[in-house]
Amino acid sequence: MKNIFVGNLAFGATEDAVRTMFEAYGAVDRVSIITDRDTGQAKGFGFVEMAANADADRAIAGLNGKELDGRALNVNEARPKADRPSGGGGGGGGRNRW
Repeated sequence: MKNIFVGNLAFGATEDAVRTMFEAYGAVDRVSIITDRDTGQAKGFGFVEMAANADADRAIAGLNGKELDGRALNVNEARPKADRPSGGGGGGGGRNRW
C-alpha cells in the first residue's frame, strides 16, 4: 500500500473527482481531502491510498502537474507524519498573554 500526497487542489475539488483521476492508474482504496476542523473548508490538499505500489508510482508520474479544476496538481509519495511533542506549555505560538 502506498499513500500519495495530492497538493494544490482547488477548494471545491471533491473526493469523487480525485478518485476518478487516480482510478485510471489502478484500484484506489481511500481518498481523503483535508478540511479545517473549525470551518470545514478544504485546505487544498489531500491523500490517496492505492494498494499496488506499481499503480501508485504510475499515478504519481502520470498525474503530477496535471490540471484539476484549473489548478496544476502536486502529486508525490506522502512522507510519514512527523512526530510532534505532546502537551501544552512553552512556545506560546506567538500569542501575547498579558
